[in-house]
Amino acid sequence: MDSTRAPVAFGRWDVPLLFGRLQQPEAAERLRSLASLCDLMRDPERLYRTVTGGFLEQLQDLLKDEDPSVRSKTCELLHLVTAHSIGRQAVLSSSLLPSLSQLLDDSSSSSRINALRALNCLALLPAGADALLCLVPKLMLKLQQQDGEDEDDGDDGDEEEVLLLSTISCCSRLDALPALASDGVSLLGRKLTRRSPEVRREAAASLMELSIPVEGKRQVCEGAVLPVLVGLLQDEDVDVRTNAAGVVMNVAIITAGKLRCLDLDVVPVLLDLLSKRLEEDERSKALVLYSLRALTALAEAPDGRRLLLQQLPLLARTTEARHPDIRRAAQTTVRVVTWTP
Repeated sequence: MDSTRAPVAFGRWDVPLLFGRLQQPEAAERLRSLASLCDLMRDPERLYRTVTGGFLEQLQDLLKDEDPSVRSKTCELLHLVTAHSIGRQAVLSSSLLPSLSQLLDDSSSSSRINALRALNCLALLPAGADALLCLVPKLMLKLQQQDGEDEDDGDDGDEEEVLLLSTISCCSRLDALPALASDGVSLLGRKLTRRSPEVRREAAASLMELSIPVEGKRQVCEGAVLPVLVGLLQDEDVDVRTNAAGVVMNVAIITAGKLRCLDLDVVPVLLDLLSKRLEEDERSKALVLYSLRALTALAEAPDGRRLLLQQLPLLARTTEARHPDIRRAAQTTVRVVTWTP
């Protein structure tokens, strides 16, 4: 018998009895019950009974437990619950969110990471992202505090940073203004040069969401972020390249963005991505689409059109791509490049 787990009752009594054992005064007993509950939450039927049985509210006190191991294990349990849509909806309709949010400042790194995992799962739902919008300034502050920590702190530091960035990205997809008001462009720009490809990927993804509003486009153009993004178009990680191309695509819509991109000589870099016939790789489909749309926007500027007129054979070949979305995007690019008044 595993001494780290509490005994599990037979049949439908398994979940109720384990939640009942969470009230025991000994922290070790609470931990054993939480460990058994974490095992049970991997079974969809037991998770459903937990959610519909009203047991989640009993975790409120455990999120404030004086033992950091209990707090961490409770967050792990909530992470397993929020991995399912019905669990996310149940947590959002409960009173657990304020207590869970307070654990972002917990002294235990495992508690912080498990709390962030649960919050990140909640943000996958539009209702969850909406509920977490008020937390965006705090998330940005936590991200800023990561700047002062050594990059050699290990995987835990990277994971915490990735989770913060991913949650900010989900929330900004719904409304980018809270992150923009928290100096988001400048802060996220500093994350683009991190050694971890996961951090660079999520930072570029967040910037792509922030560059959708006009104010976000303007901030990206005026800051020192765009040159770094252009450099990331040649990153080894395809997802980093894709997200960087998405930001360039968004920024190139406004006139200032077009001129800034042309000054940075981004056209040859985007054309190089097309010349590698990346559309043959399903993972790179979005990268090719973003590159073509960025080129289309840049072709609306005289200097951009002049550069692209010299590359019409390459653009014409792209119109024969296998994916219909890429074919249509390439046809639009050719039509804009060859347009005459």
